[in-house]
Amino acid sequence: MPSPQQARAQASTITSGRTGPQTEVSATSRLRALFDGPRLSPGQRRIAQYLIEHITEAAFLSITDLADRVGVSQPSVTRFAAAVGFSGYPALREKLQSIALGTLAGGPAEVNRSNELQAAVDAEIENLENLRRDFADPDQVIDVGRQLSDSAPLTVLGLRISVSLAEYFAYAARRVHPDVRLVTRGGSVAYDALLQSREAGGTWVLAFSMPRHAQETLTAVRVARGAGLKVALVTDLALGPIADEADVTFATGTGSRLVFDSYAAPGVMASALLQAMTDAGPERTQARLDEYEQIAEQHQFFLPE
Repeated sequence: MPSPQQARAQASTITSGRTGPQTEVSATSRLRALFDGPRLSPGQRRIAQYLIEHITEAAFLSITDLADRVGVSQPSVTRFAAAVGFSGYPALREKLQSIALGTLAGGPAEVNRSNELQAAVDAEIENLENLRRDFADPDQVIDVGRQLSDSAPLTVLGLRISVSLAEYFAYAARRVHPDVRLVTRGGSVAYDALLQSREAGGTWVLAFSMPRHAQETLTAVRVARGAGLKVALVTDLALGPIADEADVTFATGTGSRLVFDSYAAPGVMASALLQAMTDAGPERTQARLDEYEQIAEQHQFFLPE
């Protein structure tokens, strides 16, 4: 049974951008339009990918046979059908059959000249457009940025795949905040850091949790809340149990067209919170940035521009 990443690797092989037979392009395009809207779990992505790769056969399978072919349970297939907007598997299968019959009949095709890399970029552009609409009302970002700025120390948490986002935020936040503590290891190491942050007077944790969501992130967030820390969470649109534990959640779309997710929108979300932090204390921000520039020049941190 392939892993979610293996299934996506097979699905997102980079091609030249030249289209194959028109009927094949049409079926793939219609199925991607059907499946790309909702945020699917890794298991659901496996079902979607199997249908895309085997549409002419899979459209006529019973729910039992489809579940066996993909290696999932029958309830998983039912939940997948609901996730992509159908009342159940029979309604989804009816739609799939219409697509499959159009393919077999050599029906009219849609022209789609984008390759997988371009399709991935298109999906991220849509995520950014959605985030732009969310920023039409920036009050929550501004308010949380101010509270993160006031928290001393400020703890930034990111485990497993979310480490890179947490490291980026912490690196930049240290330029404008006097005490930023980065937690990128789970278990007792995270517990110690969170408890010490609270004892030192910290009031907030900024946590990043991208799919696949780690159990240890959920546990760490619960520990933080139990210690009296408030949690601001940057996560994907699927939300889930970690979002249920957070005091404030910023949900953004993530790119899931390639083997590994991409994080254009979460990265911009992190930058927006950093901007809100700098705006919350402009005098402190300017003083710290000036001091850093002096040190950087003295020790030649950077190459001449």
